[in-house]
Amino acid sequence: MIKIGKFNPLKIIKQNAKEFHLDGGNSAIVQLPVIDAPQDSKVGDVLNVFVYGDEKEGLRATTKKPLAQVDDVAWLKVVSVSHAGAFLDWGLAKDLLLPFSEQTQKVVEGRSCLVKIFLDESNRIAASMLLNDFIQEEAVYLKQGQKVELIIADETDLGRNAIINNEYWGVLYKNEIFQKLRKGQKTTGFVKKVRDDNKIDLVLQQAKYAEKVDSVTEKILVKLKTQGGVMLINDKSPPDEIYKAFGVSKKVFKQSIGTLYKKRIILIDKNSISLLNKTD
Repeated sequence: MIKIGKFNPLKIIKQNAKEFHLDGGNSAIVQLPVIDAPQDSKVGDVLNVFVYGDEKEGLRATTKKPLAQVDDVAWLKVVSVSHAGAFLDWGLAKDLLLPFSEQTQKVVEGRSCLVKIFLDESNRIAASMLLNDFIQEEAVYLKQGQKVELIIADETDLGRNAIINNEYWGVLYKNEIFQKLRKGQKTTGFVKKVRDDNKIDLVLQQAKYAEKVDSVTEKILVKLKTQGGVMLINDKSPPDEIYKAFGVSKKVFKQSIGTLYKKRIILIDKNSISLLNKTD
């Protein structure tokens, strides 16, 4: 069965000067512009195409990849607003409708919003800002330590909400975020904990603490040696400055320089760190 809003392998059954007709099953014909098809395509070939439109208006296809498909969550720009709702740029010639009934706040042309792409009751592709209608609070199939795909959502008192694999809500805690995050940003993360209520705590980095400290210790030494033995960053520096330089939390950085200090390799003063032996 054809999947609207997804890529489908469809066979060319007819061709004219402007279009290929693809077999959509159950007597449905999907139209693909010739200019959208690979060169030398012919009747009998099977093409992997993205299907959009509906049976009333006519099913159409393209080989272009949209910014998101049905069931995806995406950060999309508003290109216009009309009596029907807002229209979003999703990478195809025909913009994606965000109906007024699916908006949680006023949208503004030129700005972006976080939406779930879905099929409405008429089997038409649409977008919704009502994420809680689609994203589940509990995730029984995720495991601690599992690598997941994240889309960053709103800030909260705890930190940041994030959408896991387009399906579940998770939380990134404020004291464990060491980089700037923006709403709609895609990134990878890890399941830190599956709580007793099956809600998910997340982290952005997954590495054994000791290994992380050892790695940063080496990075500090390399940076010191390439900067004449002095580095204008120390345990009093802001966390974001430390993360920008070494990609780790302030806690890991302090542990790393503490190891070097105890070994009498570095000197820590008010504004900097310096090598005690600059001759390598």
